[in-house]
Amino acid sequence: MKLKSLASILALSLTMGAASAADFSFTGEFEHDNDVQQFTFNVGTLSSVSLRSWSYAGGVNAAGNTIARGGFDPILALFNDAGVRIGEQDDAGCPAVPNDAVTNSCWDTFYTLDLAAGNYTVTVQQYDNFSVGPNLSNGFRYDGAANQNFRNGFMDVNNNQRDAHWAFDILNVNDARVPPNDVPEPASLALLGLGLAGLAAARRRRAK
Repeated sequence: MKLKSLASILALSLTMGAASAADFSFTGEFEHDNDVQQFTFNVGTLSSVSLRSWSYAGGVNAAGNTIARGGFDPILALFNDAGVRIGEQDDAGCPAVPNDAVTNSCWDTFYTLDLAAGNYTVTVQQYDNFSVGPNLSNGFRYDGAANQNFRNGFMDVNNNQRDAHWAFDILNVNDARVPPNDVPEPASLALLGLGLAGLAAARRRRAK
């Protein structure tokens, strides 16, 4: 299974306190149309949790940022801590989410359900790259390099041209994040690494 690293990440807690429920917003961009973005989150007690995308029709996310319309048609899959699929949603439909100003389609996701305390994984991918199921380890319908252009890029089911950006909210949970191995190296850390390597090389030259 290919999990796409974020082009950019925004994770914002809208309430304070590690033990309190909060809302988390993420943004990013896919490289290939079969990419899968994974998130993990924790629920401290039985809670009504919402999973919401914004990028198809655009709007204002939980962090208060305006998200442009025009992103691909997203679907999501939700798994429990054992990696067993709980549910999957293609789109929420009207009026649960607004219609896109150009296509007039309501194809963002808005999935709300009661979840017991525990850890969960949710994935976002382009329609119709559904999870094979019943487990996360089973992967997704279009996994693999051979399927990196399965929709001829970013196109919805009606062949409307879309783009690679996405925006996703995880609402009313204790914590939410992108798994560590799915986060790109920050530019500042990369530059620091280069600087340290240069200093080490200079020391070696002086020692000779």
